[in-house]
Amino acid sequence: MPLAFQPSANIARMKESATIAVSAKARALKAAGNAIIDLGAGEPDFDTPLFIRNAANLALANGATRYTATEGIPALRDAIAADANRLVRDGPPVTAAEVVVSNGSKQALYNACVCCFGPGDEVLVPTPAWTSYYEMLQLARATAVPVFGDISRSLKVTAEQLAAAATSRTRGLMLCSPSNPTGAVYTAAELTSILTLAAERGWWVIADEIYLRIAYDAPAESALSLAPTRDNLIVINGVAKAYAMTGWRIGWSIAPIAVSKAMTAFQSHTTSNAAAVSQHATLAALTQRDEADAAIRHMVGEFRRRRDAVIETLRAFPSVTYIYPAGAFYLYVNVDGFEGAADAGGAFARRVLEKHEVAVVPGSAFLTPGWIRASYATKQSIAVEGVTRIARCLTEAR
Repeated sequence: MPLAFQPSANIARMKESATIAVSAKARALKAAGNAIIDLGAGEPDFDTPLFIRNAANLALANGATRYTATEGIPALRDAIAADANRLVRDGPPVTAAEVVVSNGSKQALYNACVCCFGPGDEVLVPTPAWTSYYEMLQLARATAVPVFGDISRSLKVTAEQLAAAATSRTRGLMLCSPSNPTGAVYTAAELTSILTLAAERGWWVIADEIYLRIAYDAPAESALSLAPTRDNLIVINGVAKAYAMTGWRIGWSIAPIAVSKAMTAFQSHTTSNAAAVSQHATLAALTQRDEADAAIRHMVGEFRRRRDAVIETLRAFPSVTYIYPAGAFYLYVNVDGFEGAADAGGAFARRVLEKHEVAVVPGSAFLTPGWIRASYATKQSIAVEGVTRIARCLTEAR
């Protein structure tokens, strides 16, 4: 008789990634012949730039097919440090010893959570936030403490709110700017205030900067530029979003050396090194700066045109409330009260998929059930049509 599977206590409360689930459902519906507009995926629709792909081919031809050091090949860690030093304004330069290369920024985030937090620790999470933060902290056996932003500030939180939510058990906080899911971008003053509070309280700051280079109205600020000290700072980045390299699975952390050593040891027992050929491709992305900067400018320019187009579309629906997306490639729309459901975002996501053939992510994934997230990382005409259907579905119900 087959052994009945009972999830261990480690994962008993873990939830499936809502963003991945939405994309999987959209793909299944498309495969069944439905004309689904998928605005659920958080993935650039551009090909990886040719010079990066060529570098990968060359690396393969030269034998980049074996294990590397767990923390990454030395040349890549040097390049990551050099790239980070373009952002550092004060204090010592970032060194390769502070860098750990991982299998995507998601692994870097998880490494940081496991190595810095544990049972009894509380971690402040400005909310709404990317769904995996809450699950990673739970898997680290820490407690995520949501701190909800106000709509008048584009759902961003303040240092005062974080201080009010803190207890004697607070050990850190998660930051993401530009934000997934809202697209909001923290100003230099807002980030400085939060980073100063964390330094004064001795909290770890895990700054997820994967969307840093995707900002439209002004450059997004890095914690590396503003933090009063890097002694409590862990910066996470990677090539998935800005370089259109989601499938290459390369991310990294920049942290105090003792933390980086701990994360390297932890990673050595989970995945070991990131794929060798992907590391060499990333090395080209970071060192061939002229080509990379040109490719990023092109992609961000296209994202901005799409952002402007969907915002213009929504002007025809003045009753629709949303967060102005200054960065990333998401539109966060308020659907509170839809069908009178407690999970209004979930109810709306089902209705707009079934009746209007548009896939979106319900806000409950980000602990804000009165909202939905739509991605405009797709062709402009598709994004505009999808947002038009979302707005019609919402206004029809009001």
